Amino acid sequence: MVPGLVYFLVFHYGALLGNLIALKDYVPFDGIWGSPWVGTGNFQRMFEDGAFWDAVLNTLWIAVLQLVFYFPVPLALALLLHSLTWSTVRRFVQSVAYLPHFISWVIVVALFQQVLGDTGMVNSYLGDAGLSTVDIIGNPDAFKPLVVAQVIWKDAGWGTIIFLAALAQVDEQQYEAAAIDGAGPWRRFWHVTLPAIRPVVVLLLIMRLGEILSVGFEQMLLQRDAVGPEAAEIIDTFVYYQGIVGGDYGFAAAAGLFKGVIGALLVYAANKVAHRLGEQGVYK
Repeated sequence: MVPGLVYFLVFHYGALLGNLIALKDYVPFDGIWGSPWVGTGNFQRMFEDGAFWDAVLNTLWIAVLQLVFYFPVPLALALLLHSLTWSTVRRFVQSVAYLPHFISWVIVVALFQQVLGDTGMVNSYLGDAGLSTVDIIGNPDAFKPLVVAQVIWKDAGWGTIIFLAALAQVDEQQYEAAAIDGAGPWRRFWHVTLPAIRPVVVLLLIMRLGEILSVGFEQMLLQRDAVGPEAAEIIDTFVYYQGIVGGDYGFAAAAGLFKGVIGALLVYAANKVAHRLGEQGVYK
């Protein structure tokens, strides 16, 4: 356990000390202690910045869409895989579904551009058929559903691993007893499968809520120029352009700290709700 503990202590808990620059006008050459103290000045600027609130709104919209449309997909896929009786077919489908997770976002975005871009495969077929073309990749109105579809295609298969492990722990005798009592597939799912995997679903949902403001930095950064910051700017890209590109490190750190605090509060609140519902949650 020691290497893992050292990793988290140095790169996660130790790095939290760097949030001090959110209260300073940080200059790298002067260092953290030599930079002038501004107190809550960076946070005041942040709350008065319309671009920041646009980034927050885009982040929330994408997060809600991912929560509603992406989160159930790994569970549904795990249930379908679990119902397959042929182990060879199950392993093949699992391998195909897992594969996109190991492809980088650069390749994923490039694949979608080759298929759905202005000069992509779909528009080539439409043009050959004499139909009007549609640039889905460069359309700001279609951007949010598009990024959710990309996440589903890339990570839905990988997300089934935990659900498949939970389904493997369900006692088969319960299914047999329910079938003998006349329960159909839907009744068996509702009264046997769902109660058995509910703790895992609640746990993953709480963890997802904690990361709700992290909707994919690389994915958004790669497509930001195609649709513009009005549609694709999220908190992470806002922090990147303000801090790394613009050099306003204290202001960017304030925005990042705001995101971290909101995520922590969401985990705490969701865990309390899980306790009220009789589940263990992330911690007792």
